[in-house]
Amino acid sequence: MEFADILQNLKKQIYHPIYLLQGEEPYFIDQLSNYIEKNVLTDAEKGFNQTVFYGKDSDALTIAESSLRFPMMANKQVIVVKEAQSLSKIDTLTSYAEKPLASTILVLNYKYKNLDSRTKLVKAIKKNGVVYTSKKLYENKIPNWIDAYLKNHNYSITPQAAMLLTSYLGTDLSKIANELDKLVIAVKGSTKITPEHIEKNIGLSKDFNVLELQNALGEKDILKANKIIQYFGANPTLNPVQKTIAGLYFYFSKLFTYHFLNDKSERNVAAELRVHPFFVREYVAAAKKYSPTKLYEIMGILREYDMKSKGFNVSTMVETGDLQKEMIYKILH
Repeated sequence: MEFADILQNLKKQIYHPIYLLQGEEPYFIDQLSNYIEKNVLTDAEKGFNQTVFYGKDSDALTIAESSLRFPMMANKQVIVVKEAQSLSKIDTLTSYAEKPLASTILVLNYKYKNLDSRTKLVKAIKKNGVVYTSKKLYENKIPNWIDAYLKNHNYSITPQAAMLLTSYLGTDLSKIANELDKLVIAVKGSTKITPEHIEKNIGLSKDFNVLELQNALGEKDILKANKIIQYFGANPTLNPVQKTIAGLYFYFSKLFTYHFLNDKSERNVAAELRVHPFFVREYVAAAKKYSPTKLYEIMGILREYDMKSKGFNVSTMVETGDLQKEMIYKILH
């Protein structure tokens, strides 16, 4: 089942006796588990009928025995197992999963990996309950996720602001949601979040960031690129060199890929490069300024300076700001 379907069923009070919530992205697992914890039972019922176990401090047999108990003065009991990936001998739950108690809702939070779908345990849960696998979102999907998240709060966001947040926060959905919640509270007099709001409330410069550096390099704007890299050197905590290099490597890799696409339609480019359609024209214009040979050379330069930033092949201690200036010079010339 998909996340939205499971959540919708829960809101309709359609419950299953056992839930296996697994996968690489913990955000969706937490959302479903927290909803069950907060909403299935009333506050009065929770005292006797809601139990939370932690995998590293529990054993499967105890969890199975607890699941077989009947609720007290309630229709359901809820048992949540957090960090179930740390639960030893989890297969011990197979017998219970094959014949779960209808009055129990057992939730297994199995984060960062998946149980083998061929095991009897997973097959039993699929038959009698719900198996949900939470997948990590690719970076190109994050701006749309941000947009959807804010729409649920009756806010919108500009594509530039969504990309700025993505480049700064990465793909950690819990971290992104936390920052978005802060923005929603902080933004007053407007329902559309802009780069200016992000700069004011998060502290990330709208003019001096990796996205703007990519644009400057894509346009071969030497003055702008040097201003940004100088700012990075003066503010290394906000702009760590390894993160800058990683961002540029992915950027130039996409430009390199563009040259070898047979279908260069806007839709296909967005899909193949995994970029927001809003930015496709910028990528196309930048790719035309760099030959495949130069792009291949640039990726080699970035690998070289990634090693240097970590202390390899550097004879003396060199400031990261100086390394970045040297790197940008080689990219542009």
